[in-house]
Amino acid sequence: MPVYNEAETVRASADRVLAQPFVCELIIVNDASSDNTAEIIEEFTDPRVKILHHGINQGKGAALRTGFAAATGKYVGVQDADLEYNPADLARLLAPLDDGLADVVFGSHFLTGDAHRVLYFWHSLGNRFLTLMSNATTNLNLTDMETCYKVFRRELIQSITIEENRFGFEPEITVKVARSGARIYEVGVSYAGRSYQEGKKIGWRDGFSAIRCIAKYGLQKRHKPS
Repeated sequence: MPVYNEAETVRASADRVLAQPFVCELIIVNDASSDNTAEIIEEFTDPRVKILHHGINQGKGAALRTGFAAATGKYVGVQDADLEYNPADLARLLAPLDDGLADVVFGSHFLTGDAHRVLYFWHSLGNRFLTLMSNATTNLNLTDMETCYKVFRRELIQSITIEENRFGFEPEITVKVARSGARIYEVGVSYAGRSYQEGKKIGWRDGFSAIRCIAKYGLQKRHKPS
C-alpha cells in the first residue's frame, strides 16, 4: 500500500484490507507524507502490518518498488489508500492465480457490471486511449491498463526491475509482464472514484508521462543474451 498524504483514509483502507481472510501481510510504504499519515499508520497493532518510510517523496512507483522488495507472501497485490477500490474484490483477482491459470491478474473497472461512481468523462476517455496505446505495443487486449488493482505471483514481480518512480509504473509494468511471457488475466472490479476536492492526485501531466512510458518501454529493443 503506497501512501502519500492520506491521513483521512489510510486507516479505513488498511482495516478493509486486513478484514480479508486471505491477507497474510500488509506492507504500508509512507512516501514522506507531510500530513500526519506517518503517525496514524504507526498506531497499527496488527502483527501482519509492516510499516516502511521514505525519507523524501519519490512517487507511487518508488513506494511500490520498496513494498514489492519487502513482500514475503505467495501473491503480491497493489492497494491504494484512497478507498477508490474495494479490497473485497481482491478475492476475484486471486481466483485465476489459485487455479493455476494466471501469473498476474488486472482488475478492470470497465469490465464489470458492478456499481461505480460516475465522475470525469475526460479521465475515462484518457484511460481508454492509454490502454489502447499500451495494447498496440504489447499485443494484449486489456480493458484497463491504468487500474490500481494488479496481483502478481511474488516471484514474478520481484524478478522485474521497476524504473519509474511515479505514475509511469502502470504502463511500465504492463509492458514488462507482457514481455516476460507471463499469463495475464483480467477480472471486473467495482470502483468508487474520488474527486479532486476529495484528494485525487493523478492529472493530465501523468497522462503525458504514461505516453512517454509506453513509448519508452514498448518500443525499446529487447536485450539479446550474449
